[in-house]
Amino acid sequence: MSNELINKTIEASEQWKAFFNQGNAAGCASMYEQDTQMIAKPFGEYEGRKQIEAFWQNLIVQGFADVTYLDPKIEIVDANSTRLTSGWKMNNAQGEITHELWVLQEDGTMRLREDHFEAINPNA
Repeated sequence: MSNELINKTIEASEQWKAFFNQGNAAGCASMYEQDTQMIAKPFGEYEGRKQIEAFWQNLIVQGFADVTYLDPKIEIVDANSTRLTSGWKMNNAQGEITHELWVLQEDGTMRLREDHFEAINPNA
């Protein structure tokens, strides 16, 4: 199951990036569990899909796009969850994912339960 869990995490992470790069904030939010917590430094803390969708929509409207992950690492937490860490960059920001907790759902998909990342604007 561990390789399958890692593969499912990769697939879910790729889907999240595809949604973001398509400008689909609702799609991004759909990759989170309903009661997810997201801590986005320096922006703030967000609870639940509605707040998370609004956060991503705001970034997309401001022109943020083209996210890629740099050297992602996935570790098994337990039989149903993984932790992803990675650097990331996009068209006008970069940063680090310090903790994405992906959890296997009853339908066999992976969803984010926790998302902690930091953004650094290189033009600041």
